[in-house]
Amino acid sequence: MFTTSGAGRDFAPIRSEFALREDFPAAALVEAEQALDEVRGGPRLDATPLPLVTIDPPGSKDLDQAVLIERRRRGYRVYYAIADLGGFVRPDGALDQEVKRRGQTLYLPDGTLPLHPPVLSEGAASLLPDQVRPSVLWTIDLDQDGNPERAVVQRALVRSIARLDYESVQASLEAGTPHPSVVLLPEVGRLRRAMAAERGAVELQLPEQQVSPAGDGEWTLRVRLRSDIEAWNAEISLLTGMCAAQIMIDARVGVLRTLPSADADAVNSLHRAATASRVEWPVGESPARLLAGLDPNRPESLAMYVAATRLLRGAGYTAFDGTEPAVTSHAGVGAPYAHVTAPLRRLVDRFATECCLATTAGADVPAWVRAALPELPHLMSVSDALAAKVERACLDQVEAWVLAGRVGDVFDAVVLRSESNSGEVFVAEPPVMAKCSGAELPEGEQIRVRLVEADTTRRKVSFARHFGEEDRD
Repeated sequence: MFTTSGAGRDFAPIRSEFALREDFPAAALVEAEQALDEVRGGPRLDATPLPLVTIDPPGSKDLDQAVLIERRRRGYRVYYAIADLGGFVRPDGALDQEVKRRGQTLYLPDGTLPLHPPVLSEGAASLLPDQVRPSVLWTIDLDQDGNPERAVVQRALVRSIARLDYESVQASLEAGTPHPSVVLLPEVGRLRRAMAAERGAVELQLPEQQVSPAGDGEWTLRVRLRSDIEAWNAEISLLTGMCAAQIMIDARVGVLRTLPSADADAVNSLHRAATASRVEWPVGESPARLLAGLDPNRPESLAMYVAATRLLRGAGYTAFDGTEPAVTSHAGVGAPYAHVTAPLRRLVDRFATECCLATTAGADVPAWVRAALPELPHLMSVSDALAAKVERACLDQVEAWVLAGRVGDVFDAVVLRSESNSGEVFVAEPPVMAKCSGAELPEGEQIRVRLVEADTTRRKVSFARHFGEEDRD
């Protein structure tokens, strides 16, 4: 763990730079309060007897999903309850307009800018434990190999019986005392993950930098390791999104999360990275299978993951109404896919969910949903771009804070990408990704680098390759 040093560091300049608006308009707040007594959506199935549980990071209050997995005679049944924002947000009202403007929740180290007012996102719409909540309940039957056989989606009332976190669930599984509602999650998660590489899904296990408060206005920077339980839990969300996508494709109306297949240049670039990093690529093996077989703890694997990001360029949203969608698949998932499982934190999920609810019930998709479909790809593109820039700015700032005063120090690093006289490196301690100058930067290898810049005002960190006596032997 690495901590900044200095008084009163915060992210107010980043909020100002990106004109991040924290307060909601008064009219939107009024509508949110009114919605507490006027939950929309019509009749609901009483699913409160289902022992659903949520699994989120510790302290989370905006709880989008609750899960229960049961064994069937020949397979499994997955219950997945999703927060029902369609029941709270009045179409074309002041709150709806503000949510469209925001697009998604933005997470900064010193606070969250929620998509919806906290009275909804952390209160009445959140699937908090021991509270009856309106939800959209997915019931998905899987065969014994984990393939979906049937998917039903309907509005329901649910009651989560426990708020779990990744660490505690992982510990309980290792101790042999898992919560009964998720005892089958590892079994189903493993089956679904095994299918992912087979269908061509691309997963990049790059180090995830995490910023946390350390007290007295300071911040820590560390690498966050993804646990098995997170990966298995993510498979349930992916499964639901894949089922939702197929429902909308069959109905010829909806909005998909799409990513075109990688072009030849991107695949050739990955081949070159494999050669440079001395990673063996068996003849005929797909990029997905190759990447799935890499050891994420190896330095050459990090270089391969960075090179493989080119395979995932061009992600967006495809809306369609009455016609076949121009693009149906998501190359990163290896199948058609839609966002429907995080409506508290992402705008598009509410509209895709309404499409699924209507078409599976044999009803027309509401006019307000159809009217919004054409604008959703642009709204989400703008929002995604802003979220990425804000996240990168916050990480750049903390990296500069952590390394301030250490210019001239030498660090161990892994070369992630190499170009003419420059490249990108990952320094493990402290966990920093930054530019590095030098004529000899062998991709996938460990080298020594010297810190040449740590500018806290411009949020810029850079290194140069260091040749010490031990490097020249």
